[in-house]
Amino acid sequence: MADLLESPARTDVPVLLGTDHIELYVGNARQAAQFYRSAFGFDVVAYSGPETGVRDRASYVLDQGKVRLVVTAPLGPDGEVADHVRLHGDGVKAIALRVHDAGEAYQVALRRGATGVEEPHVVSDERGAARVAAIRTFGDTVHRFVERDEYDGPHLPGYRAQRASGGGVGLRHIDHSVGNVELGRMDTWVEWYHSVFDFDVFQEFDEHDIATRYSALRSKVVRDPQTMITFPINEPAQGLKASQIQEYLDYYRGPGVQHIALHTDDIVSTVAAMRARGVEFLQTPDTYYEDVSARTAAHGVTEDVEDLRRNHILVDFEDTGYLLQIFTRPVADRPTLFYEVIQRKGARGFGKGNFKALFEAIEREQAARGNL
Repeated sequence: MADLLESPARTDVPVLLGTDHIELYVGNARQAAQFYRSAFGFDVVAYSGPETGVRDRASYVLDQGKVRLVVTAPLGPDGEVADHVRLHGDGVKAIALRVHDAGEAYQVALRRGATGVEEPHVVSDERGAARVAAIRTFGDTVHRFVERDEYDGPHLPGYRAQRASGGGVGLRHIDHSVGNVELGRMDTWVEWYHSVFDFDVFQEFDEHDIATRYSALRSKVVRDPQTMITFPINEPAQGLKASQIQEYLDYYRGPGVQHIALHTDDIVSTVAAMRARGVEFLQTPDTYYEDVSARTAAHGVTEDVEDLRRNHILVDFEDTGYLLQIFTRPVADRPTLFYEVIQRKGARGFGKGNFKALFEAIEREQAARGNL
């Protein structure tokens, strides 16, 4: 655990309440919504598009537990959404943060060094009013401030309720979101999160922690000590071959969100349900579980190792407990955005003991694509 960037507590910072939603720009929002509904069990709860007076894009809002995703597609070849999809493919555009006062959060962020991309403004309809603003972070990604205390509609003004149940698979909340940035830029963005939001560096890893025979990366984890909003920031490190981070940067055409970790209270049931719905996960060799089996009893693991083996779920041990995790394959044609499913049993880290097994699984995928 790192003690970097420690300083006296400051009060003049954007006051965050939690993650409001994550918005993805995609090529086809209707198909993306159906994918997340059928494969991940999300409910479709709201829609915005031509029928609601929006002319340049269509958006669907998806809920499960406290996780809210918005998938947005362009309705023509021009404009912000179309440009983003053309360059990056399907990917995360906005990590929206809930606040009590979007105007104040925006102004404080600017005073602390952020760059504004959307000035505070009020949007309203018959269900009330909300206030939003946005600042730029790595690449073309933004943080949107959302103030919705006076709004009780299905998402934000301009959206109408549209209900289609996905049945759920047990996903509860967003555990963390991971950003990939260029070589030499990780510390810049870590310092940015500290300067703008007063986030702490919670943990850090280097090429000695995260490396295989072929590739390596460096990572630092920034976290809001109040809300536990957490953003690991990765950069590639020198290796014999191109790392998974460099492959992402090449295909995404720049920095962006690599994966979103979704928490569950029962990972075995959640992963089994997702597999039955067609979600594809990275594969872990059986030899991994030979070592794990000898350690599970000593660390109080209550899950059956055979269930973990059958579902290719990884387990990592810490002094405070253990965690269980698994990673999907990329959810679009480009090897960019993917998802993690995670269950914490007292552990607060990110599966350091699984890094080698995880990277080797990713490298098998890279090799199959001819990128290793």
